[in-house]
Amino acid sequence: MKQVQTNKAPSAIGPYSQAIVTNGMVYTSGQIALTPEGGDELLKEDVGVQAVAVLKNLQAVLEEAGSSLNDVVKTTIFLADMNDFATVNAIYEKAFGEHKPARATVAVKTLPKNALVEIDAVALVTDYSF
Repeated sequence: MKQVQTNKAPSAIGPYSQAIVTNGMVYTSGQIALTPEGGDELLKEDVGVQAVAVLKNLQAVLEEAGSSLNDVVKTTIFLADMNDFATVNAIYEKAFGEHKPARATVAVKTLPKNALVEIDAVALVTDYSF
């Protein structure tokens, strides 16, 4: 197993890794709308702004692991409010394009830092040069 750490995405805010690579797969931790350079400060804007930041963070972690959004097999989206589903879904669809990984979307009572959206992923590792 290899722990993944990149400064292009926020550092883990607890005792966990940004991702783990094992057996040709990468398992990411959930990403919220923290900025890589902003420490543990959450973007306070609306769910759309947060969703874009979350997907950028997820992409950075995947790339550090030798993967990409196009290699994602499964995602889980956690929403603080299911009324935000359509907004997040449109941003997600734009980020993934024609690639359509399996997915679950669930509403939760609260997310870390009171984020509005969190996404994690499982993906194939295609570049072992890390």
